Amino acid sequence: MSQQTSLGALAGSRTAIALVAALLVAGPSLAQTAPTQLWVDLSTSTMTGMPSMMQGGVGGMIGGLFGGRGGGGSQTYGHASGRFIQQGSNPGLMGSFPPDRVIDVALFNPRRPGVEAALAIPPTMGMGEQLPLVPPSPSFREPGEATGPTEVPDIKGRILVYWGCGEKVRPGQPRVINLASNPTQWAPVLAGRHAPERAARVGAQHALYPNEKNTVNPQANTSLQGEHQVLGDGVPASMRFTLGERQDLMTAIRLQTQGALTDSIQLSWLPIPRAHAYHLHAMGMAGQDMVLWSSADNGDAGLGLFDYLTESTSARWVKDKVLLSPETTECAVPQGIFAGGQGAEAGGGAMLRMIAYGPESHFSHPVKPANPPKNWQPEWTVRVRTKSQTMAMLGIDMSGMASGGQAPDREAPPPTEDKPSSGGILPGAGTILRGIFGR
Repeated sequence: MSQQTSLGALAGSRTAIALVAALLVAGPSLAQTAPTQLWVDLSTSTMTGMPSMMQGGVGGMIGGLFGGRGGGGSQTYGHASGRFIQQGSNPGLMGSFPPDRVIDVALFNPRRPGVEAALAIPPTMGMGEQLPLVPPSPSFREPGEATGPTEVPDIKGRILVYWGCGEKVRPGQPRVINLASNPTQWAPVLAGRHAPERAARVGAQHALYPNEKNTVNPQANTSLQGEHQVLGDGVPASMRFTLGERQDLMTAIRLQTQGALTDSIQLSWLPIPRAHAYHLHAMGMAGQDMVLWSSADNGDAGLGLFDYLTESTSARWVKDKVLLSPETTECAVPQGIFAGGQGAEAGGGAMLRMIAYGPESHFSHPVKPANPPKNWQPEWTVRVRTKSQTMAMLGIDMSGMASGGQAPDREAPPPTEDKPSSGGILPGAGTILRGIFGR
């Protein structure tokens, strides 16, 4: 072997040894190739006709109606998406009506998973200098996690499904579902389209806000516009980003309802800046029948659409006539579908929900190229989602409550478990729907 060859082999072996040594030293950090991820969900919620100071009480009522814990003013991670983590005992299945404005933050730091961190925020938020990000307690239950089998109660009756905006009931409606029949025959009819499940699947490896250290809510004048930075052990020093108007809390929906239950109920609202689609849904009782109505023009029952949507998905569903276009400012509930039958015991009334889908934004470092290679991976990513939603009681004069007093001639005794009041909304509906969808 020549001296040159020997020297070359020696140099090559030294290079290989040095490379192996470097890999051994840096192994733990190189193994953590997953990006640090931050999810931010923003939600604006109101009860139409109810002053903001009373929203929490209404939230408790709504939460109790659907099997939740009540106490809409409570702050627990997951309120923004409606899939909050349960910590402690007596968890509810569907949660409670959220506070007026919610910010949910989830951090996954692969270099130090499950370790407390912080989000430095701009003064415009009025929530202090930082939001602590804290891992969930050992007793946490992941959002949507079932607490056990839920059975549909053995009841008799029907579900009547109506759809589309318009003063008159359309030919071919309602679609009638007999609850005494096999649920496998009619559950798919109610399921319809569902907003894709894209919430952060949080666990012990995450750090969350709100938490036991801080439960401060955004206020009416809160703005997220400005510079934010994630701070913590193992968090990339470069993890700072600037939010603008597109990523801010959305405007509250200003919904107006006109018309008695025996009439076509007219719904109108002011355009919501940045909304890229709308959807409305109502459920109530007409005599012994449960009645569902959806603004979807294609016949979708609309039960699974109250979650965040990307603009591409909403644009496609507007084209499919599932959602209302962002230019829409009015809709009508068909005449008399929630009016009930004859007699005081027949009932009547409905709860209406409306959602305005807002923008979704993504940030990363480095910035994602237009045509990234297959092996492209950023150091960190941030996703910000927005929406605005409201509820309204149809057929009930809310003007008295809105002015701080009682609506005249509208007082009714509180409903009981066995027998709802004459104006009761959905007795047992939460149990039925949870059984249908396994929630």
